[in-house]
Amino acid sequence: MLLSLDGDETAYRCLLNMLRHLLTSYYARRLGQKGSADMEDLVQETLMALHQRRITYDRDRPFTAWFFTIARHKLVDHHRRAGGRSYLGLETIEDLADDYSEEAVSASMDVNRLLASLPAWQGEMIRNVRLEGRSVAETAAQSGRTEAVVKISVFRGIKTMAARMRGERGED
Repeated sequence: MLLSLDGDETAYRCLLNMLRHLLTSYYARRLGQKGSADMEDLVQETLMALHQRRITYDRDRPFTAWFFTIARHKLVDHHRRAGGRSYLGLETIEDLADDYSEEAVSASMDVNRLLASLPAWQGEMIRNVRLEGRSVAETAAQSGRTEAVVKISVFRGIKTMAARMRGERGED
């Protein structure tokens, strides 16, 4: 967000793409099956609101808290327009709070940014094996690579991301 405020169009497009994925998940969990038709509209409205209000963003405050405040307001507006009330059990609210805490969202954005810095195929292997819990064999079959290549690629990709987090160049 800070780069986009400084005029970096590539950073802004990357930010919007990441936020689109986060919003889709965020609204899908809150709207359920009944609201799936409205989900894309909500995502678009929220991204437009971000675009219109980005000049008001305070650089000294956490971005995710500011952004999800906009998303919550859009969801409330949606429920008001729909004229209905939804019931969410206490367990659902606690799950949502855990999944969308500022730290969790910020960590997710950091991981996505690190994965995006790797070759796409390597980032996808790490996502499949380490984040989604798929087996090495399943990932190898899906990607058309051998299991050894998947294991080595995951190991080297994680090593590269760790080096980048430490401020080093890492492997290319």
